[in-house]
Amino acid sequence: MRIDKYLKVSRLVKRRTLAKEVCEHGHVIVNGKVVKPGHEVNVGDELELQLPSGVRRVVIEKIAENVPAKAAAELYREV
Repeated sequence: MRIDKYLKVSRLVKRRTLAKEVCEHGHVIVNGKVVKPGHEVNVGDELELQLPSGVRRVVIEKIAENVPAKAAAELYREV
């Protein structure tokens, strides 16, 4: 799954367009590398998001196309 879509589905970022912009500005790091919006992510990848609200570090636990808002937090684990 593309990183921009994963950020939206997991509710780490509210909108996919915002997720794309965050990636384009170099604020998303996957496994120690700055990535573009089209980067494919897999289970076990470590994400670092540099957002205005602060830095979040998570590990991808699951990948799903659609999940209810209540289950979105099950897709990742905070580090």
